[in-house]
Amino acid sequence: MEIRKLNDELSVSPQILMEDMAALKAAGFRAVVCNRPDGEGSDQPLFSEIEDAARAAGLEAHYLPAEPGKVTDQQGTDFGSLLAGLPKPVLAYCRTGMRSATMWALSQSGKLPLTEILQTSSSAGYDLKAVVRRIVNKGKTPLEAVEATHQIVIVGAGAAGISVAASLLARDASLDIAIVDPADIHYYQPGWTLVGAGVFQPKQTARTMASLIPRGVHWIKAAVAAFEPDNNAIILDGCRVVKYQQLVVCPGLKLNWGAVEGLSETLGRNGVTSNYLYHLAPYTWELVQKLRGGRALFTQPPMPIKCAGAPQKSMYLSADHWLRSGVLDKIEIDFCNAGAVLFGVPEYVPALNEYVAKYGINLQFSHNLTAIDGPGRIATFSRSNADGSKETIQQSFDMIHVVPPQVAPDFIRVSPLADAAGWIDVDQSTLRHKRFANVHALGDATNSPNAKTAAAARKQAPVVAHNVLAEMGMVNTYARYDGYGSCPLTVERGKIVLAEFLYGGKVAPSFPKWLIDGTRPSRLAWLLKERILPPLYWQGMLKGREWLAEPEMTDR
Repeated sequence: MEIRKLNDELSVSPQILMEDMAALKAAGFRAVVCNRPDGEGSDQPLFSEIEDAARAAGLEAHYLPAEPGKVTDQQGTDFGSLLAGLPKPVLAYCRTGMRSATMWALSQSGKLPLTEILQTSSSAGYDLKAVVRRIVNKGKTPLEAVEATHQIVIVGAGAAGISVAASLLARDASLDIAIVDPADIHYYQPGWTLVGAGVFQPKQTARTMASLIPRGVHWIKAAVAAFEPDNNAIILDGCRVVKYQQLVVCPGLKLNWGAVEGLSETLGRNGVTSNYLYHLAPYTWELVQKLRGGRALFTQPPMPIKCAGAPQKSMYLSADHWLRSGVLDKIEIDFCNAGAVLFGVPEYVPALNEYVAKYGINLQFSHNLTAIDGPGRIATFSRSNADGSKETIQQSFDMIHVVPPQVAPDFIRVSPLADAAGWIDVDQSTLRHKRFANVHALGDATNSPNAKTAAAARKQAPVVAHNVLAEMGMVNTYARYDGYGSCPLTVERGKIVLAEFLYGGKVAPSFPKWLIDGTRPSRLAWLLKERILPPLYWQGMLKGREWLAEPEMTDR
């Protein structure tokens, strides 16, 4: 924990964990306040988990969330009112502590001199000069108060953001590039399916962000609050302003846990798990090992989601373990899919159906999870019927693996960059924004109709890097993205159906059929995912090495 004291009654910190509660209690804290909405990060515990751990340790826990960089004056007032009624001292936290510090500063407006607010926050390591300017400016962020200006600003340091930064530097090492991301840890999320199957350890999928951001790239460790594309500016948390010549946007997705009633309150206990959270993938493996009989449910929400095959990957690997353990005949497996088909590219479905039959899986199509009663072990689904009607179905479970509905991040959905559905509005070929020529986007938050996978980002990064340089007048051609995506479907421990496809579901194998036939389960494809792809990710993709990723070029 990195606790920063503002005064005798209040300290702030970055994200805390359940296991921190005993130490907080021992340090004298009596209450914690969460200022971070659920679903911001895949390594983020839900508030319900924090609340349970806090109460078990004898601490009060309260929830007052705010979007990054969008703390309102009213939230500042509410924060002050909440603090007044809590036992002291209090620890408030968010992703970095900035929102908590901002709420405190706004709550002290008119109570403390502005110089004292600045001095107190600065002593705690938070630069709130822009917040004070906002107070003076009666709630408005002055865009002329620019903190920094860069040639190229990249929003998001996930697989897409770091890859495109590395690809840009590989083309021109003199470029002035900044990456904006508040996270300390970078995750290889494709590995979490294997964590949930006991193949990988969680630590194999995590590295520090500082070790991965390319040398020479400026790291702005902050969250984006808003975009001002007409002014070539972005607004960060703390009301800071950064300007750019070219903008690349790749913030990933938001996991919308709150869209399923009761899910946040029971996730991580009562047999409810998800490989979409770093700290819960080990719980999946724990449940799989312990289950010796009963019903196991695996859910898939409506599209789009990242890695459309991930919901069934965990199901096949779990079933394979139960088969090898001799208990499969005692376990009923249901795949509850909001969609109408097992997989969107028909060529791969026959092989998957063979495993559905082998494991005795019940396919429940048009079943959308709407609620979970964890203590009662009941899942509620909305089922769409052929005549257009809907009905409510309830199913009991002993274990349920949930894939949450997924949306673009809040600051994207409300921005000028978004289409009517909330996704970044890009040309699917060039990945340039349809309205702002100096804005490109890639990764999961765009509206391009490709599968949202790391493999897609690997192919998109060179396209965006080249086309940014084209917009800067440094090259005379445009690169084109063909919609490539890949989904290694882990159908059993040791075998994979390697699905690869382009826009429109056109099959696009990277290897000759005699080596890997992607439509059939393959041992070699398993070795590719387990042994080759992780180092290819860390040492290739994130280093700007574009092996098998060269884009097609066209004249400008």
